[in-house]
Amino acid sequence: MDTRRLILATLLSAVVLIGFDYFFPQAPKAPVPTSTQQTVSAPASGDAASANAPAAPSVAEPAAQPDGPDTRVVIDAPAVQGSLSLRGAKLDDLVLKAYRETTDANSPDVRVLSHATQAKPDYVDFGWRAASDATVHLPDANTLWKADNTHLDATHPVNLTWDNGQGLTFEIAMAVDKNFMFTVTQRVHNTSGQAVALYPFYRVNRGYTPETNGGMLVHEGPISVIDGRLNEGSYKSLRKDGVPPDNVSWSHQGTGGWAGITDKYWLMAVVPDQSAQVVGAYTYLPQKNMYQVGFTSTAPIQVAAGQTASTEAHVFAGAKEVRLLDQYEHDLHIPMFWKAVDFGWLSFLTRPVFFVLDWLYSMMGNFGLALLTFTVIVKLAFLPLTIKQMRMTWKTSRLKPKVDQIRARYKDDPMAMQQHIMGLYREENVNLFGGFLPLFIQAPVFWCLYKDLYVTIEMRHAPFFGWIKDLSAPDPTNIFNLFGLIPFNPAHVLPLLALGAWPILYGATMFLMQKISASSTNMDPAQQKVMAFIPLLFTFFMAHQPVGLVIYYCWSNLLTALQQVLILGRFKAADKKSVPSKS
Repeated sequence: MDTRRLILATLLSAVVLIGFDYFFPQAPKAPVPTSTQQTVSAPASGDAASANAPAAPSVAEPAAQPDGPDTRVVIDAPAVQGSLSLRGAKLDDLVLKAYRETTDANSPDVRVLSHATQAKPDYVDFGWRAASDATVHLPDANTLWKADNTHLDATHPVNLTWDNGQGLTFEIAMAVDKNFMFTVTQRVHNTSGQAVALYPFYRVNRGYTPETNGGMLVHEGPISVIDGRLNEGSYKSLRKDGVPPDNVSWSHQGTGGWAGITDKYWLMAVVPDQSAQVVGAYTYLPQKNMYQVGFTSTAPIQVAAGQTASTEAHVFAGAKEVRLLDQYEHDLHIPMFWKAVDFGWLSFLTRPVFFVLDWLYSMMGNFGLALLTFTVIVKLAFLPLTIKQMRMTWKTSRLKPKVDQIRARYKDDPMAMQQHIMGLYREENVNLFGGFLPLFIQAPVFWCLYKDLYVTIEMRHAPFFGWIKDLSAPDPTNIFNLFGLIPFNPAHVLPLLALGAWPILYGATMFLMQKISASSTNMDPAQQKVMAFIPLLFTFFMAHQPVGLVIYYCWSNLLTALQQVLILGRFKAADKKSVPSKS
C-alpha cells in the first residue's frame, strides 16, 4: 500500500508540476508599440522629453569589418579573459576561466562571447542614437576607436575615444570586476557650439538559433525585468513576431531593470541606470538571423555647448552563480536579478532547498554527500507524517478480513457494500486519504531537487565518488556494454538501452522497499504481479535523469526501508501486547 501510494503521489505530482508549465506558460506582457529597427529606439511619443526621439533607422547598420591585430584590447581578469574590439567598441570575445565545456580537465574553457564574424556570434554593443530629425555623425559598427591602454583587468580600466569631426568627442570608459560584471560609462564632450540631445542604448546580440534542450524545465532565450515584471521570450516568438518594418517582437517602457539572453547556465545581460526611463525590446533581423535584446533611453541626454554629459550602465557576461547574482542584485540594486536562474514557479521552495544544499556543500565539500545528508534531514522532518501514514496503512491491512466479509455478503449490491466498508473505516478511525497526504506534501521536495540539479551552475560538473563526475548528468555507465568493457554505446542504437549502475541500484532499493511494504499488507497475487513490474519501469525511467537525483532516491529508499522495518516492528509488538495471553 505504501509503495502504491508513493508511486501514485510521485506520478500525479510530476504531472501537475510539469503539466502546469506546459499548458500554462508564463505569458509575455502586452507589447508597447515603438518605432525600432535594429536598435531599441526611443518611442516617438509619450512625453515632452521624447518628442524628437530617434525614429527607426530606414536602413540596417553597416556590416562589421574584420578586426586587425591592432584593433583589440586584451581582457584578463580573475574570472574572465578575452578581448574588446576597437572596431565598433564591441565586447565580443570572452571565455570563463573557471568553467570548462566538459568534465575533462583538458577541455576548452566555456565561451560566452564571440566575434560577429564567427559562425555563432554572441556580443554586446552600446552607443548613442540621435533624435529622428538630427544629422549628428554618431559612432557605428565600423567606427575605429582609440584606446589609452592595450589591456583591461580588474585594477586597470580602459578608455576609448572617437572624434566625429563635428565638435563631438565620444568616450567609453570600461572596467571589469573580479567576476563577470563590466561597468560601461559613456561620455560626450560637446565643442560644436550648439546643444545636442542623444539617447544611449545597450544591446545583447546573438547571430544564430541555439539548440534549447531544456524544454519546459528551463527557460533559454530573451529575458528581461522592467518595472519589477519578468518577461521571458522565445526564439520562436521573436522569429514569428519580429517582422518588418520594425522587426520588434516585444517591447516595454519603464524605469531601470535589466535585459539579455540566457542559456541554461550562462547569461549575457545589459543593466541600464536604474533611475533611467528606458524602453526594452526583443528584436529579430531575419536577413542576419540575429536576435537582439536591449534598452534605449526614452529621455535624451542633453549636452549643452561646451559641456560634457555621461551615463553609466553595466554588462554581465558569465555564469549564473546563485549567490553572485544575489550579491549583484544587492550591491548594484538590480531588480530581481536572481530570476536569471529559472527556479520555476515553485521558486519559493526551490531556492531554499538549493541554499540548504549549498550550505551542506560548504560544510562537506561534496554535493553528493550534501544530497545524502539532505535526505536524512528530509526523512527526519517528515518522520511524524510517515508514522501517521504507516499507522493508517497498518490499520487498513488489519481490517482486510472484515472488508472481505462485507464484499462477500454484499457482492450483489455494490452500493450497500461501499456504505458498509466506509462505515467500518469510520468506526475504526481509518482515513484512507490521510495516508496520501504525507506523500503529497513530500512530492514537492522531489521537484525542488530535480530543478536544482538541472538548472543551477553549482551542480554542473559536481562530482561524487567513483565514476560519477557530474551529478547533473545521467549515470555514464551502461550495463548493456558491460560497463565499458565492450567499446560501443548501446544508447546510440536505442536510447532505452541507456541503463547505468546507479539506476540499477535504485531499482533494487525500490524492489526491497516494495517487498517490505508488501509484508505488512494483505496484497492479493494479481496485485503482487502488477507491482513487481513497477521497479523495472522506474529503473529505466530514472536512467535518463540526473544521477544526483538517482543517488538521492537510492538513499531515500534505503532509509524508507529501514523506517518501515522499525515502525512496523513497533506496530506488531503493540498488537501482540493488546492480545490477551491464553492461560
